[in-house]
This record gives sequence, C-alpha cells and structure tokens, in this order.
Amino acid sequence: MLDVRRMRVLREVAQRGSFSAAAEALAYTQSAVSQQIAALEREAGTKLVERNARGVRLTDAGAVLVRHADAILARLADAEAELEAIAGLRGGRLRLAAFPSAGASVMPRAIALFRERHPAVDLTLQPAEPEDGIALLRSGEIDIALTISTTYEETCQFGPGIEEHHLLDDPMYVILPETHALAHRRSLRLGDLAEEQWMLGSAGSCPDASIFLRACRTAGFEPRIAFASNDYPSIQGFVAAGMGLAFVPDLALINLRDDVVVRSLGARPPVRRIMASTLAGSYASPAREAMLAVLGEVGAEFGAARRELSLAS
Repeated sequence: MLDVRRMRVLREVAQRGSFSAAAEALAYTQSAVSQQIAALEREAGTKLVERNARGVRLTDAGAVLVRHADAILARLADAEAELEAIAGLRGGRLRLAAFPSAGASVMPRAIALFRERHPAVDLTLQPAEPEDGIALLRSGEIDIALTISTTYEETCQFGPGIEEHHLLDDPMYVILPETHALAHRRSLRLGDLAEEQWMLGSAGSCPDASIFLRACRTAGFEPRIAFASNDYPSIQGFVAAGMGLAFVPDLALINLRDDVVVRSLGARPPVRRIMASTLAGSYASPAREAMLAVLGEVGAEFGAARRELSLAS
C-alpha cells in the first residue's frame, strides 16, 4: 500500500524540481527526502524519479502518481477541515426523534435555540413514540430520542444500553366538559371521579396510559374506559361531546378547546418524566452534547412556566 506521507514528499519534489529544495520546504534533510522517495519506489514497484544535471525529472509512473497524490491530499485536507468544523460545531449532523406532544412543544423551542447557536449543523427530526425512538437509537438511526419515564428509579425502564437525561416533570391534568358538575372547582381529587367514564389518551402499555391507570388504582378505583386514542386533540373533542373525562399531560395542552376545562389534581399531581435518551457508549459528538445542553435549558424553561389554571373556564 502506498504511503500518503511519501506521496506528499514526491509531490514536493515534483513542484520544487530538486531533492534539496523539497527538503527545505518540508523541513527535512536531503537524505531523508531521498530515503522517502526510495521507499515509495519500492512500494510502487517502479522508478518514479530520474536525477539529471539540472535536478530531477518524474518518470511517467511518477507523473501519474503525483496526479493522484494531488487528488488524495486535497481530499485529506477537506476531511481535516470538515472534522475541525464538526468539532467546532460549524458542520456535522444531528438526528432527533420525539413523541407528538414533545415534538409540538419542547422540540420547536430547542431546535430554534440550537440553530441560533449552531446554524451550520444539519438537523433532522422524526416523530416516534418512546418505544419506537429507543428502537431507532439501538439501530443507530438517530442520536437523541425524547422519551417518557414512568418511574423515579435509577434503572432505565428501556433496559441496559440506554442513558436517560432528565429534562422536566410533565404534570397530568383532568379535562372535563364545560358543563360538568365539577367544572367550577379549581382542583380535583382523582378519587372524586371514580364513577366517571374516561377517554384514555394513548392506549395499551404506553407511558401515559400506565401513569393514568396507576394513579387511579392508587386512588382506590379501576377506571371505566369509554374510548382510547393516541391523539389528544381528538380526545378533547370526545370530552366536549360528553363521552367522558380525560387525563392529559401539560405538554399536550398547547391548543385547548373553548368547550372544555382543565383542572389540577392538587399540589402533587401524577407526572410523566420527560427524558432525552441516548445510546450508552456511543460517540458523544459535539453536536449531540450541545443539543443535550439546549434540551436541558428548554426543559427548565417549561418546568418554570408550568401553566396556572384559572377558576374560570
């Protein structure tokens, strides 16, 4: 295999016209230049340079190799410049995934802030429920996934190999029709709603459903589920139509209908923990670390600005 450093020496010899001039340009001794050219000729299996009274002349093989050396060294220079740019966040890419309510709230603010600071980094975002986001992380298709943790245990619920970075606690609220008998109350206890029918946001074993079911059981009842959907705007419509109540996280309440009311579940409501998940042991690129820092900032902003629910509907 041809040594790139020796090709650089050959190119310098061709440009300078002599071993001595090439040695001076490279800060080598003339003997070192001769040795490098001799070693390159052995690698190439042919003579590359001929000496004469006026200096040196490239053979046909030497001329071919210099042409390739120009292209190779130019590409190496480009690679070095690109690596420097990535290290300085003047380039590179970052692939993100987020579940819908975070994708509509946390992510727009985070991406806007990141682009303001690092406009040259190529960002992509795709929607993915937490379990799907973890699968994308494990397959190497994304760098950061926004996920939901339903517990405060240190062990990641998604199993080994995933690192979680806590962003904020997202409190859960109850949505009622504006005509409901309890709609005038500022806050409610979940136990007061044991006889109600419920619209379950996120079906099956999804984190929001798990948090809701656990909260109901802690309050001493098994909820009656009238309808389940992964679409919170649709859930609001069903609540407004009088089909039941809904348990909805704060981040999903960006767009609230006029014919429903949102009520607190007290000073310590059930929460879902919003996490930025990464693959443990994976390359911590400067762009990824910068985005994790931005997500931490944005998470703190959302936590500080937790909505204040008014008594009026």
